[in-house]
Amino acid sequence: MSATACISEAQAAPRRQRAEGRIAVRVETLGDVSRAVRVAESGSSRLRLPRSPHGLDGVLLNIAGGIACGDRMHVSADVGAGAAIALSTPGAERIYRSDGPDAEIATRLAAGPGARLAWVPQETILFDKARLVRRLDAEIAADASLTVYEGVSFGRRARGEIVAEGLLEDRWRVKRDGKLVFAETLRLDGPVHETLGRKTVAAGMTSLATILHVAPDAERHVEAVRAALAAHDVEAGVTAWNGMLVMRILSPSAERLRDAARAALPILLGRPLPRVWTC
Repeated sequence: MSATACISEAQAAPRRQRAEGRIAVRVETLGDVSRAVRVAESGSSRLRLPRSPHGLDGVLLNIAGGIACGDRMHVSADVGAGAAIALSTPGAERIYRSDGPDAEIATRLAAGPGARLAWVPQETILFDKARLVRRLDAEIAADASLTVYEGVSFGRRARGEIVAEGLLEDRWRVKRDGKLVFAETLRLDGPVHETLGRKTVAAGMTSLATILHVAPDAERHVEAVRAALAAHDVEAGVTAWNGMLVMRILSPSAERLRDAARAALPILLGRPLPRVWTC
């Protein structure tokens, strides 16, 4: 191979130092209070546990300042019997453009008997040509409560950004009492803006969210959640069956999406959202 060919190949596939972050937290009850009894952090990920009058809150930080091609982030949360925690982020996570490799985010959640676990990060913003593969696996006891929120915004509407191309693959698998009760995979690959513009997909909406609430009494929240969403200018649907509630939201902007989530999530959590949602 000639020297010129070697240079061209190197320029086509540049090698970069990629970020990798890991967080693992174990929560148990000490007396009547939920406490983080084990916290492990590595790479660009940090976990902070600010004081809250509403229970134990965990704030996930990415000190890399965003996620780019080839970055890998892992979060593991294990909540013991009767304990509770709400995990969130201080703001929107940003997924920057990729020249090939996928960014990967893997989340593992576990909740023991009578435990309450809320995974409620603020929305993820994907920029043009971003590539994100995200996995969420949860396993909870029969009488535990799990609330999951994931919001995604394709570009920033206020800046006129369009995500013409990219990849979002979002895979959820939830087991209750050892049985798979919820499984879905969302995959948008290639001409994202064109796909979202189809009436049968998102009718031009560029912000979307899924909320999943798994709990013995999940069905009783349906009407209250619908009423809360009706006050917001978004497209939304809510359904519930077999101790699960699923909510879908489509919005023309991240701001409206966030406002709708702020109205609906406290109903499911039985408490206010972590304070970072209002800062």
